[in-house]
Amino acid sequence: MLCFRAKGIPENILKKQQRDAKLLKQIVDQRKADKAARAEARKAAAANATKYAKEYADADKAVVDAKREAKKAGNFYVDAQAKIAFVIRTRGIHKLPPKAKKIMQLLRLRQLHNGVFVKLNRATINMIRIVEPYVTYGYPTRDTVRKLIYKRGYGKVNRSRIALSDNSTIEKALGEKGIACIEDLIHEIWTVGSAFKEANNFLWPFKLSSPLRGFEKKRHPFQQGGVWGNREEKINELVARMM
Repeated sequence: MLCFRAKGIPENILKKQQRDAKLLKQIVDQRKADKAARAEARKAAAANATKYAKEYADADKAVVDAKREAKKAGNFYVDAQAKIAFVIRTRGIHKLPPKAKKIMQLLRLRQLHNGVFVKLNRATINMIRIVEPYVTYGYPTRDTVRKLIYKRGYGKVNRSRIALSDNSTIEKALGEKGIACIEDLIHEIWTVGSAFKEANNFLWPFKLSSPLRGFEKKRHPFQQGGVWGNREEKINELVARMM
């Protein structure tokens, strides 16, 4: 027989109520802790964004001042060499040599109109030169890097393509590298920081659209009015037409 309390409530019902109340309290406490953590993360992200904005403004001012000083002295100011390139695949797999195919795989350019950031060094420059007839590339501005990540940025989480709609996605994947929000990610890519490799590998290759008004003379180099090859700063205009 069941044991009843003074008010006629069975013992097992009382135990279930106590257990449910305990679980409810744990859930409420966890939600409060998560809410506080999210608020702290938003505060840190806002602080980082302000810090990066000041850093970028100071860097731009330093360049302007250097150009003015050079002009005043009758000299020329030479911009610093680009640290990263943005590479876009412009040709499909038709008549693609095995070596070029392998380099395309290493660059993660597996589909037409895929784009990736590449850290410029001797090895990557040589790789790009080998596949140059199948890609176009250039030196993106900070604004282009920002727009690409905000508008077309996806992360690689457990081999899945996940939209960067929440900073927690970035923090879970790159928090150990000090990258906790999308502004941290943009800063790491633009400055080519110590965690550039991890940050760039986290970014899924950008899936761009066919450019507005299309390509012209796909089999000719850019210097001859075609498509493939080095566009230098003019890559930014092409990216804008493909977003």
